[in-house]
Amino acid sequence: MRIRRSPSLLHQFVANVLPRVRQARELDDPDRERARILRWQAGLPGGLPTRLVRNFERRFELDVDHSTGFPTYVFAPRGRRVTRTIFYVHGGGYMAPIDQFHVLYAATLARRLDARIVMGDYPLAPAHTWRDSYEQMLDLAVTWAQQTGEAGERGMTLMGDSAGGGYALAIAQGMRDRAATETTPQAAQMVLHAPWADLSMSAPGTDEASLGDPWLMLSKIHLYAEWWAGGAEDLTRPEVSPALGDLRDLPPTLMLHGTRDTLAPGCRMLARRAVEAGWDLTSIEEHGLLHVYSIFPVVPEGRNAMRQVLDFLR
Repeated sequence: MRIRRSPSLLHQFVANVLPRVRQARELDDPDRERARILRWQAGLPGGLPTRLVRNFERRFELDVDHSTGFPTYVFAPRGRRVTRTIFYVHGGGYMAPIDQFHVLYAATLARRLDARIVMGDYPLAPAHTWRDSYEQMLDLAVTWAQQTGEAGERGMTLMGDSAGGGYALAIAQGMRDRAATETTPQAAQMVLHAPWADLSMSAPGTDEASLGDPWLMLSKIHLYAEWWAGGAEDLTRPEVSPALGDLRDLPPTLMLHGTRDTLAPGCRMLARRAVEAGWDLTSIEEHGLLHVYSIFPVVPEGRNAMRQVLDFLR
């Protein structure tokens, strides 16, 4: 579904300001970029960044699980009966951690849906590749899907934005494959916010789309993709680029993305391949909107996307 309407004035303002805040610029030197990212990561504070969620400690119960070898944050509204689990995989180009906007978005879902949020803080590139967390994330998702079923709750929802959307899709494929040989559950539903699901960036029109994207720099995307894959030869593996993998027998899914996004052609390719595979994927493409606009509550388009997600999950 393609929706054509003019972006709001607030969205246009964010589109101008966000690249400056995020210091978006083209790649100058791969080695220098690697050193810069490693320095930045080394200086990051630990823990779940909750400062955008007012009174988080009083309003949410929070547990931290280290059984996978990396922190997994589990939180839910205090004093309310949880009716579902949302396994949220954060984006950030596989080189940035959970940020405050991820937590704000997930906390809103938790309150609106009486949901438990599970967020794995998986190890990041360039020091790590998909091989350092994929099996652990898959095991974690299967475990929570089983616990959700045993508790009589609604089936577990997989959700992710950008790189996290691609990772969520790869996990859904892994859950499906495991369920074919073992008595393990799959996710009941999935929501993908502008998923980066093809790290080979093979969709036609990608170069042209990047010219209108003020945020995502194609030169850096190619570098981050190779970091996460661990080498160019693994870029098309389904664990890395699930859009190129088997899309049959996946859970009903909602995908939201804008056209002012380097990843828009990849999202369109995913939607086309979903039709061919018989996968129940509802794709909503919004004209002129930024990458992952749908998780930003400060713009009207983000609030509308929240309503679409809530309607889909209910």
